[in-house]
Amino acid sequence: MSAAAAPPQSQSGRIWSRFRRHRLALAGGFVVALLLASALFAPLLAPQDPTLLDTALRFRPPFADWHFPLGTDELGRDTLSRLLWGGRVSLTVGLVAMITTVMTGALIGITAGFIGGFVDTLLMRFVDTMLCFPQVFLLLVVAAFVPPTLLSISLIIGLTSWMEVSRIVRAEILNLKEQDFVAAARALGASRTRIMFRELLPNAAAPILVAATLKVASAVLMESYISYLGYGVQPPLASWGNMLTNAQGYFDTVPWLAILPGVAITLTVMGFNFLGDGLRDALDPRLRMDP
Repeated sequence: MSAAAAPPQSQSGRIWSRFRRHRLALAGGFVVALLLASALFAPLLAPQDPTLLDTALRFRPPFADWHFPLGTDELGRDTLSRLLWGGRVSLTVGLVAMITTVMTGALIGITAGFIGGFVDTLLMRFVDTMLCFPQVFLLLVVAAFVPPTLLSISLIIGLTSWMEVSRIVRAEILNLKEQDFVAAARALGASRTRIMFRELLPNAAAPILVAATLKVASAVLMESYISYLGYGVQPPLASWGNMLTNAQGYFDTVPWLAILPGVAITLTVMGFNFLGDGLRDALDPRLRMDP
């Protein structure tokens, strides 16, 4: 007697099956989860107050004192504590900037793709104009006129990096709006707003999710850029970017002050990029019929 056939796998099951075969994506997801947990529980994990100064303890090397596992900086502050709290700040900037980027890009993309015509042309030419300017240049110009706070930096990064998301969403909407379910919604009398945000946008969620994951990495990197140039998060609040700024004058003598935040930024960017790559492969519509 033949064995019973295996029950058909659900869509979510197929997506998870493809994702878990992507080893780098799993590693990236683990790194991201670890970084988010360390940022969330920084008040519990940090061995010292990250702003506590003691010049008598300047430049303690890593692993020389169990009170300061990763040493101290030029003002005697605990490096491990500043890394944990700096990760909290940098990841907050990354997540808030990502939300701003995705909301702005999705709104413009779905409006241009669904309405079309003159509106589409106008919005896409605006996107092209924004893309003509390097993002770092836009960030520095805007940051020069806005007081640098955690919220303002997050919003500045988000509002200068939405253009790629808008193009992705527009391309997806142009394809989806010709599908039968949109025609059925129109026939039932659904309003334009309902079709855009209740029918089309949920069906465009996969590329938006992938773009959102990648934009977190981009935002963390951008925060590091502008903090390194002096326009980002200001002391005594720690971020990985301003830790690099403070360490640049001591790289020849105490290189770990620059290496440690540099490694944290690298791991964050790689983790989110690998996670985004895995999600893109798992959610690729061309692979939906895979077993």
